[in-house]
Amino acid sequence: MQRRTVIKNFVIMAGGIALLPSCSGDRKKASILLKNLNTSAEQEALLAEIAETILPGTDAPGAKSMNLHLFTMKMVDDCHTAEEQKLFTKGLNKIDQMAEDKYGASFAKCTPEQRKELLVQVAEDKDVPKEAAAFLRITKQRVIQGFTNSKYVMTDLKQYEMVPGRYNGYFPVEKN
Repeated sequence: MQRRTVIKNFVIMAGGIALLPSCSGDRKKASILLKNLNTSAEQEALLAEIAETILPGTDAPGAKSMNLHLFTMKMVDDCHTAEEQKLFTKGLNKIDQMAEDKYGASFAKCTPEQRKELLVQVAEDKDVPKEAAAFLRITKQRVIQGFTNSKYVMTDLKQYEMVPGRYNGYFPVEKN
């Protein structure tokens, strides 16, 4: 064997080994790149349903169509402590487990009324684990933050102006 052939085969083999993890078909990860949070695609879908329950779509877009679940995951990954990230992940799983215990179905398969009832129970802290309460507090905070900073709110939403309105020093006044 010639030296060039050995080196060429070695480079091809090294390139194949480098590409092998991307070809493994591991599509179970979340759709966005996260540094600290380890979430699966199922957990991402569950978070999307929870966010949609918090901020449902009406004539305005809902949380799922605005990808607020991805915003929430990224904010928890970047801005929260390691302890809060653990509570977030455990609380996400706990909410699904609570829905399973209470309604006999996963959170995603529950009716909207059942979802709302469960989240209200967790928000009011009625005999719920601390992980679920911490998860819902973080999720509500981040979903609302994502909505108020979204393109829809910043550009399309009309702002309400309180009565009497703005002061206009140049308003024409008629004499009696």
